[in-house]
Amino acid sequence: MSPPYASDVDPVPDRVDVSVLVPAKDESENLPLFMEQAEETFGRHPDIRFEVVVVDDGSRDDSWAVLDRLRARYPFLRVARHRTRRGIADALRTGFQHARGDVLVFYPADLQFKPEDIPRLVTPILAGESDMVTGYKQGHYEKAFVSRIYNGLSRSLFDVPVRDLNSVKAYRREIMAGLPLRPDWHRYMIVLAASQGYTVSEVPVPLYPRHAGRSKFGIGRIPVGVLDMLAVWFELRFGRKPLLLFGMLGFALFVLGSLAGVGALLRLLVTGQGQRWVWTVIQTSVILGGLFFTTGLLGEMIAGQRAEIAELRRELDEARDRRDGRQPRDPR
Repeated sequence: MSPPYASDVDPVPDRVDVSVLVPAKDESENLPLFMEQAEETFGRHPDIRFEVVVVDDGSRDDSWAVLDRLRARYPFLRVARHRTRRGIADALRTGFQHARGDVLVFYPADLQFKPEDIPRLVTPILAGESDMVTGYKQGHYEKAFVSRIYNGLSRSLFDVPVRDLNSVKAYRREIMAGLPLRPDWHRYMIVLAASQGYTVSEVPVPLYPRHAGRSKFGIGRIPVGVLDMLAVWFELRFGRKPLLLFGMLGFALFVLGSLAGVGALLRLLVTGQGQRWVWTVIQTSVILGGLFFTTGLLGEMIAGQRAEIAELRRELDEARDRRDGRQPRDPR
C-alpha cells in the first residue's frame, strides 16, 4: 500500500524560526505567485528564518508538478503530498510533521491573504508577547454573513478574546502538537488554545479577492460547522469528566422515577386507583437513568485512556524536542 503522502523531508533538518503551512487543493495557478510574494517578504526580514511547507491535498490539476518546479527555484520551499483529499486539518497536521520552525503559520494558497502580512502575525510571538495571533479580516468578504453567525455563536459558547476565529493565524508549535486529531477542528484552534491557558491576540489583515480558481467550501459546511462547535463545547466542558454530565442526567431521571413511584403508591393506597401513565414514566425514567449512568462510566474509562495517550504523546514530543535541540514545551 502506498504511503498517505510523499515529501522531500531532509534527514537532518536545519533550524528555522517560522514555518508557513499552506494547504493547497487545485491551486496550480496561485502557487507561483504565492512563492514569488513570499520570497519578497522574507527578503525584507533577514532577521527571521522562514520556510514554506506546501501540502498538496489530493489536487486533480498539475499542482504537484508546479510544486516540483518551484522547489528547485525557492530553497525555503518544502512540499508534501496527500494522494487523496483529506481536508485542511489533515493537511495542517502533515505540514506540522514536516515543519522545522518553532512558530507555525496557517496560510491559504488562494492569495486572499498576501504573504506580506505574515511577519505581522509572527512578530508578537517571536517577541514573547503572545502565544497565538489570529488575523481579523479587513475588506469585502463574500461569506461575511455566515462568518458573523459562526463567530457570534462561538463567542457565545466560548470565552475567546478575539473577533474572528476563522482566519489566518500564527501559533507556537506546542499548540499544534496538542490539537486533537479531528476533522475540521483546526477552526477551533483558538478556542482550544485559550482553554489551555495560551495567550491569544489578533491583528487586522487585509482580505483580497481570490487570485484564481474557486472556493472549495459551500453552504453545506454550515451544519457541519455547527455540529463541530457543539462537539468542541462538549469536549471542553465534559471531555475529561463525562460522568459529570451523564451521571447527573441519570441521577435526575432516577429521582424523577422514584418520586413518581412514591406518588403513584400513595394515590393507590388512598384512592385505590392507579394511573397507567405514571408507571410508564417510572419505567422510562429508570431505564434511561441507568443508560445515562452506564454511558458516563464508560466515558470515564475512555477519558482515562485518552489521558494516558496524551501523556505518552507528551513524552514522545519531549524526546523529539531533545533530539532536535528545541527547548522543552510548556506542558500547560
